[in-house]
Amino acid sequence: MIESVTSLERGTQSEHKLILQLLKFGISPKAIFHDLYFPAGNGKYSQSDIVVATKVGIIVFEVKDYSGWIFGNGNYRYWTQVLSKGKYKYKFYNPIKQNQKHIEVIKRQLTQLNNIPFYSVIVFYGNCKLKQIQDIPNNVFLIYNSDITLTLKSILSNIPAPYTNKYDIVTTLKQGVKNGQNLDIVISHISSVANYSFDTDIYNWLNNSL
Repeated sequence: MIESVTSLERGTQSEHKLILQLLKFGISPKAIFHDLYFPAGNGKYSQSDIVVATKVGIIVFEVKDYSGWIFGNGNYRYWTQVLSKGKYKYKFYNPIKQNQKHIEVIKRQLTQLNNIPFYSVIVFYGNCKLKQIQDIPNNVFLIYNSDITLTLKSILSNIPAPYTNKYDIVTTLKQGVKNGQNLDIVISHISSVANYSFDTDIYNWLNNSL
């Protein structure tokens, strides 16, 4: 079933699990777009895990794999992962802000997308517990993978979106997927993420050393 949407060589196992959940829910494989890359300016690209086009708007999924306790606030730049009953603490970029940037980049690809509702869904896989997560914005869903069905039902209960040209939107999302087949684009994105991750690793080292 997964290969009706994407290649098994692209993305993570958790992303594949989410695709399978979407298909089993009844989402058409033609409405699911996996591993999309869009130009974000300054020669950089933004990568979205999964995007689903629905009658009520566009759902943008960010998939996370974590263990331990997760603490965060929708307004903060970094969140904290706590392991071994507080023995180890690690900072990671706020996934709400991360996915919002993905959405902003997608909206810039097509004018009509500025008038279409977007729903940000951050899905946590793995053995983690969300603790004291505060200030979650509207149209943002912070969930475990077991909550997918209820979340989809909630989103799809909204009124239909005011699409003007669905074909253009599908074409744009397909281009995002196609960009992910361009090795130069993927390497450029991985390089920029690696540089950012290096800065975050330094932050974590300082946090755990002081």
